[in-house]
Amino acid sequence: MNIASSARGPEGGVAYLSKLRPTDASQPLPIIQVRNAGKQYSNGTLALTGVDLDLYGGDFVTLIGPSGCGKSTLLRILAGLGSVTQGQIEWWQESTPVLARPDQKLAFVFQDPTLMPWARVAENVALPLELRGALDARTIKAKVADVLALVGLAAFHEAYPRELSGGMQMRVSIARALVTEPNLMLMDEPFGALDEMTRNKLNDDLLRIWHERHLTVVFVTHSLQEAVYLSSRVVVMAARPGRVIDEVAIDAAFPRGPAFRLSADYLQHMGRLTNALDTASRKEEGAA
Repeated sequence: MNIASSARGPEGGVAYLSKLRPTDASQPLPIIQVRNAGKQYSNGTLALTGVDLDLYGGDFVTLIGPSGCGKSTLLRILAGLGSVTQGQIEWWQESTPVLARPDQKLAFVFQDPTLMPWARVAENVALPLELRGALDARTIKAKVADVLALVGLAAFHEAYPRELSGGMQMRVSIARALVTEPNLMLMDEPFGALDEMTRNKLNDDLLRIWHERHLTVVFVTHSLQEAVYLSSRVVVMAARPGRVIDEVAIDAAFPRGPAFRLSADYLQHMGRLTNALDTASRKEEGAA
């Protein structure tokens, strides 16, 4: 599902309008194609096998499945932080790694904020730009201020990580990813350690940022509620070895709010994903 346009909602707010991809010759090419991908480690562990996945611009794709199903392994391979031992992955229809493409950029958000405790918030966010060394200090400062405002931390630019809550630290981590102006953002269970209220607020903020920045997102979580709320598509994986066993399109319109969590559509999607995960668990038990 791609973001097609925006319009004013009934109360004057921005409503995100979505549409299904066309089925004719005008269908866009995927920005990432995964074909029969497998990963076997040197100790013989088969982490992934036969994975097929197409990722389109504007997608919000979530990977769910039991522990050990290869969600994070697949995410790291998509980031170029690992390689397949079977099959192939193509980024933006190119065989060269995505990190070598100056016109297409990705960012990775890890489970932990991984902030430098001795550096202030603004310094943590600026780090990727400073490492590149291609921008002057004034430009870096402006970009950092822009993304801190985007994640709601403009007033905390001089704070140290120890002075922030867990949710605020994760906002800093997201800002550090956004400061490079990526097209693709890969997120490995970034809200898993947060309380439910904080998590729900960050879910809403992430959807807003996804829309405003025209991002493509691949997101890993163990939470069915989070997967349904955030996603345009949910990919269900089973373990031993890790593989895709189902894909569920979440066709509810954006933006989504508290009412969506109480809707019949939400409960229907939750039911289907629950059944898919039960199937994944049975397949894992059968493979053990």
